[in-house]
Amino acid sequence: MKWEEVCNNQQLQNLPFKIELNKWGQIVMSPVKVKHSFYQGRIQRLLESLLQTGEVMPECAINTSDGVKVADVVWCSDQRFDQIQDEVSASIAPEICIEVKSIGNTLEEMEFKKKLYFEAQAMEVWICNEQGDITFYDEQNELTQSLLVPHFPQQIKR
Repeated sequence: MKWEEVCNNQQLQNLPFKIELNKWGQIVMSPVKVKHSFYQGRIQRLLESLLQTGEVMPECAINTSDGVKVADVVWCSDQRFDQIQDEVSASIAPEICIEVKSIGNTLEEMEFKKKLYFEAQAMEVWICNEQGDITFYDEQNELTQSLLVPHFPQQIKR
């Protein structure tokens, strides 16, 4: 299956699941809880308040070597956004890709997605755990803070 087919399939609309494709075109669905949506929304609002340029987007579809993955929140420079804005799924990853870990996600899955986003040219990947703690990464290391958004907090609070 192709990503455009997923987007146009009426049976797949309004499901309470995050939908992605693996490299064989198979649909992978992950259920999300309210807390996942809360962290996703809070991260988006914080990014918008801390950055004056670029675009902050939820649920951004990104082409990877393992199919289309959907980052929970991304930040994309104006230049990169101009390149991907009319695409069905982004041919290049936004500079910051953020995943909110759900109870159903394994650490191995998060590590794999991190690797895929870096392969797709992300500059940073952030992972928010179930307690709201954020871990920042560049392609080489775990970071003590984001290099692109240095004032972003290390924990999302209620």
